[in-house]
Amino acid sequence: QVQLVESGGGLVQPGGSLRLTCAASGRIFSINDMGWYRQAPGKQRELVAAITSGGTTNYADSVKGRFTISRDNAKNTVWLQMNLLKPEDTAVYYCNANVRHLGAPSSYYYWGQGTQVTVSS
Repeated sequence: QVQLVESGGGLVQPGGSLRLTCAASGRIFSINDMGWYRQAPGKQRELVAAITSGGTTNYADSVKGRFTISRDNAKNTVWLQMNLLKPEDTAVYYCNANVRHLGAPSSYYYWGQGTQVTVSS
């Protein structure tokens, strides 16, 4: 019903930058929170950053001051600008969205397929 398509991952040197994009499509009435999570090998998935429909943001302590999350509600799109990347930022990054469908009393969470970010020299 809803597809989240991520792009923008890749290989970057320490200190470099990447910008991730996630576009949501399908049967969407509105989107509440959108966020980025990441999962490194052997570790649990963790929240990186989240943003409400009103623009309020929340960041993991490990990325504060380096990453910026933003969104365009009209385009159902969220971005993650990642600066000053470190090797420990290496992970698969997943987009997440809390979507309301027309006429539905509840909202539902959807996940993207993930995009690999590798920080290495």
